[in-house]
Amino acid sequence: MKGFSLAIAAAGAALSISASGANAAVVCNAEGDCWRTKQKYEYRPEFKVKIYDDNWKWKDRDNKKYRWRESQEGRGYWRKGVWIGF
Repeated sequence: MKGFSLAIAAAGAALSISASGANAAVVCNAEGDCWRTKQKYEYRPEFKVKIYDDNWKWKDRDNKKYRWRESQEGRGYWRKGVWIGF
């Protein structure tokens, strides 16, 4: 019985790890700044951002349209080169 409980606990831990990874996202603003988030947040329409799956990447022809920004702590978004927390 103890082995069964341990197996259930391990399966639950693996599920929670994979579920949290599925919530990650790439977010890009209208200015072409893109950054990764650890979870998907809801952004207000006036922030003018698009949310993509974590494995999204731009096409080669879009190299001049997009640029990576460093992820910041907490919730927020990039606007005109400045991190705006919310």
